[in-house]
Parts: sequence; structure tokens; C-alpha cells
Amino acid sequence: MTDLVLIEQRDAVTVLTVNRPEARNAINLATAQAIEAAVDEFEADDSARVLVLTGAGGTFSAGMDLVAASKGEMPMTQRRGPLGIAAKPPLKPMISAVEGFALAGGFELALSGDLIVAASDAQFGIPEVRRGLVAAGGGVLRLSQRLPRPIAAELALTGGRIDAERLYQLGLVNRVTEPGAALEGALHLAAEIVAAAPLSVAASKRIIDESPEWTVAESFAKQGEIALPALLSKDAAEGALAFAQKREPQWQGR
Repeated sequence: MTDLVLIEQRDAVTVLTVNRPEARNAINLATAQAIEAAVDEFEADDSARVLVLTGAGGTFSAGMDLVAASKGEMPMTQRRGPLGIAAKPPLKPMISAVEGFALAGGFELALSGDLIVAASDAQFGIPEVRRGLVAAGGGVLRLSQRLPRPIAAELALTGGRIDAERLYQLGLVNRVTEPGAALEGALHLAAEIVAAAPLSVAASKRIIDESPEWTVAESFAKQGEIALPALLSKDAAEGALAFAQKREPQWQGR
């Protein structure tokens, strides 16, 4: 794509690395545009099933580039919004692999993913209130949805930091690794997703993403509509047959 982001294909897994280590991977407009383009390309590639997002140089991201922002340049793209991804994350599964710091927009970048794998010494936070700003790139919103209210409120109202182990205990971080091994851990997790049936994964993610907007009365009908194509697929029959024959299934995605 550009030097601002690096793209690596590992079979069905796409690794997207924010590559501004000299600025602690802070996101300026050009980087946001590069992230958006990379995510668009990932979405359009039928062979790519999981996106892993990480940062170069031992840190995830320090957030919005404040130097650029002070000059009026905001990292906002036309289609995917803040940071080139926060308002419209990929429809396919995304894992954030966090080393070092994920602060302000960096935390919002990580929260754009479905899953987070973090090094044990990683630090997270939305310090915007200490700068006269608001974490409106999904930080306050997503933390209030994914953490207990008192924890989300403390992070949002004080701008304080929280470590990976505590977030793991609270259920926001999926896996904690040794320092330097977050990407490896994320790739292991991605491999587990790739091993599952593609249609089933896609349907399950849709239900997770869309169900918060459903009423109780309509929830089972709506999840049935989404799940039915997978339940009636050739892969569903293959899954049952492979189980009976004690072998690994061979998915066709249909």
C-alpha cells in the first residue's frame, strides 16, 4: 500500500502493520487513508479471512497525531471515519495485536477489532480529557459497551491507564502473551478462526455485531435468517461427516 502501513499475507490471514515507529505509530490523515485502503483491499479479497492489526517498533499506537491535528489535519476518512477504520470496521473478523502502548486513538484503533491479544506489559488508556478532548473515535462508546460501567467511567473521566492483565480479567483482552509475542499470539488465534467453517464464522460475527439493536421479540427470527444459509450449506454436511469419520473437515465456503 504505502510505507505508512505494511501488508503481509499469511495464507488466509492478512497482517496490517501501522508503520510510523518514529512517531509511536500516531495516526495522521495519510496513515488513516492508508489504513482505510488496506481494510478495503482485505474486505474485497475472498481468500483473506482474518485481519490482524498491529504496530511497528514495539508499540501499537499513541493515537491521533497531535502535531498534525494542531495544524487542522484530522485523521478522518470518508468511508470508515476516525483513524480510517473506527466508524466502519471490517465485516470479517479482526484481531488487534498490542505491544507497548495503545493510548487515545490507539486504544480506539484496538477496539475496532473483535478480539485483542496483548503483551503483558501493554498499557491502554483514553487520556483525551486531560487534553481538552473527548475519545469520540469509539473509545468512550465501545468501552461503555464492553466493560463494567464503573471501569469505563473511570477510564473515560480520569484519562488514566489500565494494563493488559487487568483488561484480561475484565474480559476485554482475549489473550495475554509475553512481551514481544502479541503478534504471534494473534496469529495463533487467527489460525483457530480460519480452521472453522467460513460461512459459520461470518454468520456468527453478524449476529454478534447486529443483535444489540434487536428487540427481544425479533431476536430469534433475525438470528435464524442470518444462520440459515450456513446451517443448510454443504459445509454443514461436511462438518457432520468429518466428525463421524474422525477427520478434519474440508471447508468449501458454500
